[in-house]
Amino acid sequence: MIRRPLRTFTVLIGVAATVTAFAAPVSAAPVLTEAAGPATLAAAQQKLGTSLGAAFAGSWLDTTGRLVVGTTDASHSARIRAAGAVPKVLRHSTAELRRIQSTLDNRTAGLPGSVAGWYIDVVANDVVVSVVGGDATGRAWAASAGVPVRVEQVKSAPRPLWDVVGGQGLYFSGGACSVGFNAYDDDDRYVITAGHCTELGGTVHGVDGTIGKVAKSSFPGNDYGTVRVTHSDVDTPPRVDRYEDGSDVRIEGADVVGVGGRICRSGITTHWQCGRVEALDQTVNYGNGNVVRGLTQTDACAEPGDSGGSFVSRPSSGSGTKRVQAQGMTSGGSGDCRSGGTTFFQPVKEVLNRYDLTLEKD
Repeated sequence: MIRRPLRTFTVLIGVAATVTAFAAPVSAAPVLTEAAGPATLAAAQQKLGTSLGAAFAGSWLDTTGRLVVGTTDASHSARIRAAGAVPKVLRHSTAELRRIQSTLDNRTAGLPGSVAGWYIDVVANDVVVSVVGGDATGRAWAASAGVPVRVEQVKSAPRPLWDVVGGQGLYFSGGACSVGFNAYDDDDRYVITAGHCTELGGTVHGVDGTIGKVAKSSFPGNDYGTVRVTHSDVDTPPRVDRYEDGSDVRIEGADVVGVGGRICRSGITTHWQCGRVEALDQTVNYGNGNVVRGLTQTDACAEPGDSGGSFVSRPSSGSGTKRVQAQGMTSGGSGDCRSGGTTFFQPVKEVLNRYDLTLEKD
């Protein structure tokens, strides 16, 4: 009678031991990855940043796309896992790194031109100062800040980007024209304008600097040409300037407006002018053997300097961003914008097909 209870007790102990052996802390949530989407990741990062407080040391996606959250307190690791992130214990908190960055922000007086900038490297958990070519003056400035930083060498200093926009100025060594449209192929970006403009050849400038050199040109017979964009500070958005008539319109395609349809054009001389299509596929004699075929006739006025500028479908009158269809580039005409006149444009689809280009568009 004594052994039976002992055996029963032994079994109970064994069961208890088994339960204890397989018991585990609260399960960690599945690790969040880039596939969760920006909104989910942002919410998780904000929640952890708040809950970790002064111990928060930033967050990022690792090379596999997992959400990693840094902390200066290893005891917070379980909380980070429970939220679906991978914990990493780091030396500096986000607040500490921001204080270092702020110290640099307040030392811009006498800043050497070789210092390209500074930023928080959240993965490396330090503040980085970028110095062009490892310049000694730039390195000395970083060292004199009195805060711990890491200096990295970069090839060149940043510079503001500027836009080449349809209807704005396009300057050749022998004259001025207007930008038509921006386009690209597999290797390069191009500005499309009139061929009698690109016939001038050479280096081409825009409103804020050098764009590149003439790439191809076709005139007479046709009236189109391209400038290859070679400067890295040049941006080529799908926009056309309306000048004083409103904000830029944006290109969304190249559907053709037929006879009687409303169109508008933009150029540096007469800015934004509108009218209607009067005829398609017209042959025009500009004199001196300069005959151009396949042009579209309109009653939208233009004057010298407007050549090459954008012709687009007329934008809607409603509010919001105005989107238009690219039509072509101003070629020539008669009359002026005081008494009225006739203007011809080179359809843009022909140059796109000829040079295997794609319009920049929304």
